[in-house]
Amino acid sequence: MTDNVRRIPGGQRSGYREHGMVRLSVPAPGDRMATVTRARRTAIQRAAQRIRMRCQRDHHTVEQTVTEIRAALPEVTALEAWRLALGWSRAETIEQVAALYVAAGLRPRGLTDAMMCRWEHDAGRWPDDEYAVMLCRAYGARPEQLGLDRYRWASEPGVFRYGRDHTAADDGLGPHEQEPMRMTTDAGLPAVRESLHLALLASPEGSPLVVDLAEAAVEHYALGYSKHPPHVLFEQVRDVRKLLTPALKSGPDSEGVRRQVGWLSALLGNLAYHLDDLSGARVHLSTAAAYGARTGERRLEAWAWGAQSMVARTSGRIEAAVEHAERGAAAAAPGRSRAQLYAWALLPALAAAGRSDDADQALATALNELDTADEPEAPGRFGFDAAELALHQAESYLTLGRAADARARAESSLTECTSTTPGWAAASLVLAQAESFDTPRDAAQRAHDVLDLVPAARLRSTARTRLSHLTGMLTRHAAAEASDLAERLRTLPPSIDAHGQALTG
Repeated sequence: MTDNVRRIPGGQRSGYREHGMVRLSVPAPGDRMATVTRARRTAIQRAAQRIRMRCQRDHHTVEQTVTEIRAALPEVTALEAWRLALGWSRAETIEQVAALYVAAGLRPRGLTDAMMCRWEHDAGRWPDDEYAVMLCRAYGARPEQLGLDRYRWASEPGVFRYGRDHTAADDGLGPHEQEPMRMTTDAGLPAVRESLHLALLASPEGSPLVVDLAEAAVEHYALGYSKHPPHVLFEQVRDVRKLLTPALKSGPDSEGVRRQVGWLSALLGNLAYHLDDLSGARVHLSTAAAYGARTGERRLEAWAWGAQSMVARTSGRIEAAVEHAERGAAAAAPGRSRAQLYAWALLPALAAAGRSDDADQALATALNELDTADEPEAPGRFGFDAAELALHQAESYLTLGRAADARARAESSLTECTSTTPGWAAASLVLAQAESFDTPRDAAQRAHDVLDLVPAARLRSTARTRLSHLTGMLTRHAAAEASDLAERLRTLPPSIDAHGQALTG
């Protein structure tokens, strides 16, 4: 059930025994944001505002103001300095960029505050070509003035054209050719549903093509699970499952359709869980388990029971959580699938029940299964990797009162995560909980970093729960830090409001 992107090359299996998990890679220089405290960020904003006001009185140009800001505040990058010199918030920059798209007759892309923050503060994360062009136009600056002169298009301006009509020479890659230009949620997800709908119009009773497309849709949603807000993905998965319902009743390929309906139900159950709809999650996951058993899809049946254990544990039904986890482990095939059920479902359930020795045995079984697995890691919502294993260990150790072990495992999980992903947020908050005993200020700052970098609409219910638990833990050790964090959580908009409307901003 991994939410992370980094992988151990070549499916390496060596090293799972080192500290109870796979050998961890070391992040490259500049791969993570420089550590600047929240208080220092606030001081920087105020100092930049004073400099801008003085420069305005002295009739300085924006470029001169940028120079003075960077001279006085060495932490500020060129990209951030131009925004500060203009007196814009990130939200205002986003509005300006969107206006440029509209003026050009294009649909704006999904630029967010968190993306702007990463570009301004993290030397390893840069806007792609298209956004770089738009930022230059919005700020009225040249690429080199914004620190974007390392781009290919800066030296070959005739090759790149912004918008949806790219030349063949523009491959959509950002700096260092690491990251392709992402398709927007509103363009990518409905297109998958529409393609399946077209196939069903040709074969309403189902066909091998329909089964193949349904399987491809499940894979698409599972691999892209963490890229979309849960409520957006929920709507698309539900629509696709509804499309397949008529093909369940008859037809030579109904068995294949049933398998994919089962996987779609599993996705709906997990999405409902991340939207804090625990009763809905139980219904969808029960459907998934039933379809898995009926079609002989052991991995689906096992995974669905593991997810049921997770839901039961969150609901405080600890005995049921253990029973569900044991049922899932019994259904899981040897290797990675069984390791996942023992580490993700049984280990935390036993820890919640206070069964320390049994929890240690569950972890040992998971590690033994990984040792025999042909592929110990797999991507996507139904996958499993080193970061997830370490995260489950850390949370279980916290539950059992082993704060030092929890801290070490959470740090290992965080090392394997890509910044601002749901996995990164989970590892950060579990690490913060472990830090709250000895270094409460660091713990509070880590929580503020998550709130600063992850938009509220993408903040899962699990992250909100971890933030709430952390606030309670900080209250016992650092009242001031706890009060500040509690105030931010109080003003955090709910993911689903009282009228059932999802947060979209």
